[in-house]
Amino acid sequence: MSARAEVLGRIGRALADVTTVDPVADVPVGWQYGRPTPMPDVLTQFAERTADYKATVRRVPAADVPATIAELLTGAGVSSVVVPSGLEAAWRAAVEGAGVVVHGDEPPLSHEELNRIDGVVTAAAVGVAETGTIVLDHGPDQGRRALTLVPDTHLVVVTASQVVSDVPEAVVRLGVAGGSNPLTWISGPSATSDIELSRVEGVHGPRTLLVVLAE
Repeated sequence: MSARAEVLGRIGRALADVTTVDPVADVPVGWQYGRPTPMPDVLTQFAERTADYKATVRRVPAADVPATIAELLTGAGVSSVVVPSGLEAAWRAAVEGAGVVVHGDEPPLSHEELNRIDGVVTAAAVGVAETGTIVLDHGPDQGRRALTLVPDTHLVVVTASQVVSDVPEAVVRLGVAGGSNPLTWISGPSATSDIELSRVEGVHGPRTLLVVLAE
């Protein structure tokens, strides 16, 4: 008997009592996809992990979000921003009140026009505490992908209710939201390293990430 025949014979004998071809029914697994990962404080872990990626993170009450947006933008030396059409009106008003020039994206700005704008202000879809990742589903309050990839500074507002424990939970949340837009997963400012491991920031997207965590 060949080794192949012996292995297949053993598999056949092991499966002799299997009465269904459904592997889930045959071997129950006591784990539910998307179940939250236990952690002491999901918001604190999200803030710490996001800051580990060299992002600036500010935790503020929801009522303080507009003022915090204005403060962070002026502190970063941003003089012009593009905002998506669905951004909160109070956030846009705060930016304008800080003297920052606001550009809309209707009709869509060209890449050359976006490159001349300092930053972008958006909301988010999900924040992942385990990895410090922010996910955009490019809804009306986030805009198309180019808005968050071309300008040099990205300020994003994440609400406490959007923060989940880990990636599987985030995927379930995003799946429930549905939609056919692409997803952008952001883990800190854009960065890469050359062959000598010299870190270069801003090559594939914004070199500065400002995160407002609204509680």
